[in-house]
Amino acid sequence: MRLLRSGCNRLKWGILMPSLTSVEVVYYPLVVIQTMFLPNVFISCLALVLDILTIDASPPHIIFFLADDLGWNDVGWKNREIKTPNLDRLARAGVILNSSYTQPVCTPSRTAILTGQYPFRTGLQSGIMPQDRPMYLPDKFRLLPEELKKLGYKTHMVGKWHLGYCNSKYTPTYRGFDSFLGFYGGAEDHYTHIRGQQSHIGLDFWFNSSVLATENGNYSTFVFARRAIDIIRTHNQESPLFLFVSFQAVHVPLQAPKRFKDMYSRIRYRSRRLYSAMVSAMDEAIGDITRSLKVEGLLKNSLVIFTSDNGGAPYAGGNNWPLRGGKTTLWEGGMRVPTLVYSKTLLKRRIQWHNGLFHAVDWYPTLLHIAGGKSSKTMDGVNQWMMIRKGTPSKRRQIVHNIDDIRQNAALRIGHMKLIHGNPGRYNNWYPVPTLWTDRCLYKADKLRLPEYQLFNITADPTESYDIAYKSPDILAKMIKILNRYKRKMVPSYLGTSTRKSNPKYYGGVWATGWC
Repeated sequence: MRLLRSGCNRLKWGILMPSLTSVEVVYYPLVVIQTMFLPNVFISCLALVLDILTIDASPPHIIFFLADDLGWNDVGWKNREIKTPNLDRLARAGVILNSSYTQPVCTPSRTAILTGQYPFRTGLQSGIMPQDRPMYLPDKFRLLPEELKKLGYKTHMVGKWHLGYCNSKYTPTYRGFDSFLGFYGGAEDHYTHIRGQQSHIGLDFWFNSSVLATENGNYSTFVFARRAIDIIRTHNQESPLFLFVSFQAVHVPLQAPKRFKDMYSRIRYRSRRLYSAMVSAMDEAIGDITRSLKVEGLLKNSLVIFTSDNGGAPYAGGNNWPLRGGKTTLWEGGMRVPTLVYSKTLLKRRIQWHNGLFHAVDWYPTLLHIAGGKSSKTMDGVNQWMMIRKGTPSKRRQIVHNIDDIRQNAALRIGHMKLIHGNPGRYNNWYPVPTLWTDRCLYKADKLRLPEYQLFNITADPTESYDIAYKSPDILAKMIKILNRYKRKMVPSYLGTSTRKSNPKYYGGVWATGWC
């Protein structure tokens, strides 16, 4: 156990833990006969060619589920107290990426997924997009759905955007999606779909470019599931489908239907009870969507992905135990997220757990590859399809977790080693699952003073309990040098300034576009 000084100005104990249609490869008789007489190396090459030909002939439907603020310890395959039977079923039949990383908060993570670039190259590395500022993902970046459309995909988005809306050209249907139902901002009421307070309050719920005011009182998780099912039912199967379901759950405000809250009535800690209920509601929605895929005959030729945009917020019911820290931090608990990939036909070697490094930027080139396209060589993401499909080693050796010029911190992973420069964040402890007897002060932000540089061996010490910087000066110096090289390529963060032009009162009570 490690003693840390918490933000409550009292000593707290930080607890240390020990450490594509269905893939039907067409074998032509002549080829089969010939392979019987070819050396093994040519047989291997032929298998790879057949792999590529299959993808080109029959690109799969891609269903991408993105949770919001879901913690490392907040899925059933890690924590039996969390009821996620549908996700657990997909995990058992698929591949769990056990070293899957995102950014510490949502806007940068969504940027990474949809551009294949580290956020520090886009100017969106520092925090989120406040709704009253003219911030956006620059349109010089071609997003994944834009590239998939060029390959014949029908592209649809449901849920949370949070990549800019001050001008309509930054909204989903102008960035590659054929349709959009959801909200532009970062957080809002799950039932009324209203965001803001006092003089800055308005509705943020849209169908394509039109305000959607008819869903008042309907829980967003199930609104999004209903829309996803409608898309699946009406999809023309002559074209492949890309469906991006970006849930509002389990982001604050913590709200859930009563029947899900009743499932966790034994949990006395209110935020944890509500949060857990939201996870189970999301799991039910995912189950409904995947069943619809099966009923409509799409599941056999689908690749299903589930991940989160960042770690859980321990101050809002989330839990990353035994990892250190949480959302907004550079600790493992802020960026290492539960991730699975499922396919009935595409996964040739089903290894339930894969420990190879994977980052959110890798989704772009990986998905583009299985769709039959090619990604730019200047992209930060790498194609990890063989890792997912056959269990081969990860192609990734390095991850630039972030370079934030506003918070003046950064983190770099090379192999087993992780370097942290500056203050990792304001939640630096280890946070157990809260109980009725847990001191709530433990979950508040702290002001812990830490060394300028910290070094951890994540393979040996995944809970980041032992700073080995002073024991490994040569490794530390080399990693600092590499990090500094990346820093020279950083695009300065753009935060924008608050403006009255965004106020919903000027647009009939709606957080509308057209003010930048």
